[in-house]
Amino acid sequence: SKKDETSTRPPNIIFILADDLGYGDLSCYGQEKFQTPNIDQLAKEGLLFTQHYSGNTVCAPSRSALMTAQTTGHTPIRGNKEWPVEGQWPLPDSAFTMAEMFKEAGYITGAFGKWGLGYPGSEGDPNMQGFDTFYGYNCQRLGHHYYPYHLWDNQEKVILEENAGQRTGAYGPELIHEKAISFMDENKEKPFFLFYPSVIPHAELFAKES
Repeated sequence: SKKDETSTRPPNIIFILADDLGYGDLSCYGQEKFQTPNIDQLAKEGLLFTQHYSGNTVCAPSRSALMTAQTTGHTPIRGNKEWPVEGQWPLPDSAFTMAEMFKEAGYITGAFGKWGLGYPGSEGDPNMQGFDTFYGYNCQRLGHHYYPYHLWDNQEKVILEENAGQRTGAYGPELIHEKAISFMDENKEKPFFLFYPSVIPHAELFAKES
């Protein structure tokens, strides 16, 4: 029956990584200067973690620790080492990532947001590290800009002409969000792992007009 299929199917998993957001920035953890009602609702319907720590103090090694489940002393990426032009030092092919683990378990995998673990086309590229689909900023440095000149759709460089010069026609986080929603809609009947490493609220701290 349909009910039996649903109960035995592995759960869909969505992991949201908010860039530079400390636990004290959320009202569900006691923040009183402003409210975060949507995240609070997620917390109310799920779990609150009180011993869940970042693997490092800066981007690339903390993401490497998360993806490989290794401590900073063992995970391959030890710092924010840049690659010329665009991207960061790549995760090696030998790294076994969370996405590869989910793929072995029969999951469809997607990453939407900021990567920073290997320049486009490298062995650390998200498509080479277990993600069927990637859309967003390959380079964490370029992720500081919410109106970027381009984003990556897997191996395709998507030029955002609306942002040429000083224009602000295409809000990067919104484009990424739309792709993430589409991924969930397209794969809702299958087990999927969605990794959502948002660039928000990391600087440039620039919100689109509502």
